[in-house]
Amino acid sequence: MNTNGLANSYASKTAAQAVASDKTKSAVKTNKPNGQKEIGSPKLSEKAQKYYEKLKKKYGNMEFILVSADMKEEAEANVGKYASNKSLIVLIDDEKIEKMAEDASYRKKYEGILSNATNDFAKMKTSLGDNANSVKAYGMKFDDNGNASFFAVIDKSLAAQRDRLHNKQEQKAEEKKIADKKAAAKEQQEKVEAKHKGRPEDMVTVEASSWDELLQKINETVAMSRTDMVQTQAETWVGQQFDSVI
Repeated sequence: MNTNGLANSYASKTAAQAVASDKTKSAVKTNKPNGQKEIGSPKLSEKAQKYYEKLKKKYGNMEFILVSADMKEEAEANVGKYASNKSLIVLIDDEKIEKMAEDASYRKKYEGILSNATNDFAKMKTSLGDNANSVKAYGMKFDDNGNASFFAVIDKSLAAQRDRLHNKQEQKAEEKKIADKKAAAKEQQEKVEAKHKGRPEDMVTVEASSWDELLQKINETVAMSRTDMVQTQAETWVGQQFDSVI
């Protein structure tokens, strides 16, 4: 018997299965009749499933993603890639849903956090002002001790682009000639940037233990993005010449 051949065949099969498994786990799955979104392969009892459906209806302004126990660390480490700009994302694992379905006090605690999040989230977005336009998604998750944390996915290119447009509108009339020449160069630059809009390298995920802290981190990140773009734009003028206006 060719044992080496069998071993190689088994190794290849195992490797292929591992790759397939990784691909399955790396994305949010919507493979249930009710459109339930999942990470990994979470399991719920009949009672827990019925409670989960009621929970999602009660907080219809949120988008729940159910996480299997073995995928909690992976989900928390990659919160940004599960986010959506449709509503507030809530990452919650199947073990918590099971316990919420059985334990009234446990359920009250978590639902209280969700209820408070509805108002706090709205207030934070209002406080962000124009900076809210640079945020692609918001979300929250829970640890095993019942503590909630929050995250936001920021598109740095959006912050910089809006800042450039704002500055362009404020140009004085007497500078129009030279501004037009610069605008032509900027327009070309923005066309190039537009092709890369939404690139992974432009996305930054910030996390915080409170909405106030998240607000601060979002503002700091957007401000930093604008500073970086000012430097980048200044560098693009090096070596370029414009006719002076007399």
